Amino acid sequence: MFMSGWMGVDLSEYDLDDPIGNVKSNAIQSTVSNFQAANDEGEEWVVRDIGRHSAIGGLGPLIVGGPEEIADELQAWVDETDVDGFNLAYAITPGTFEDIVTWVIPELRRRGVYPEAYEPGTLRQKLHGRGDRLPSDHHGSRYTVGQALPVG
Repeated sequence: MFMSGWMGVDLSEYDLDDPIGNVKSNAIQSTVSNFQAANDEGEEWVVRDIGRHSAIGGLGPLIVGGPEEIADELQAWVDETDVDGFNLAYAITPGTFEDIVTWVIPELRRRGVYPEAYEPGTLRQKLHGRGDRLPSDHHGSRYTVGQALPVG
């Protein structure tokens, strides 16, 4: 399971009902420490729990429901934290992103919290407000698509 890699712990060496305990790891320390803490029910995490928890979505939060429930949860995060975007991961492919576009985006638009269109212009212009291209005095402006790069 990919959680073994993230934790730096070979979970195959444990029985499914073994607690994580005080394992030492050089991998993602917060991952190990989060699973060493009590779960939402106040119980110690066991290997089986980690497998179930990370089966869909890895370490990220998991939202399951219809368009209204998913939109409710996303809006709650925005309202509570002022987050201005989301990184979505797929559970199945193809499918997950298509479902978001088909069902969730229209619900968010119905609520007036998702744009119908974007402002014109490139990302560079939107981020920096200094035009769609690098200025002529910028080192990178000397390079163009298809041009051979200098060697040496």
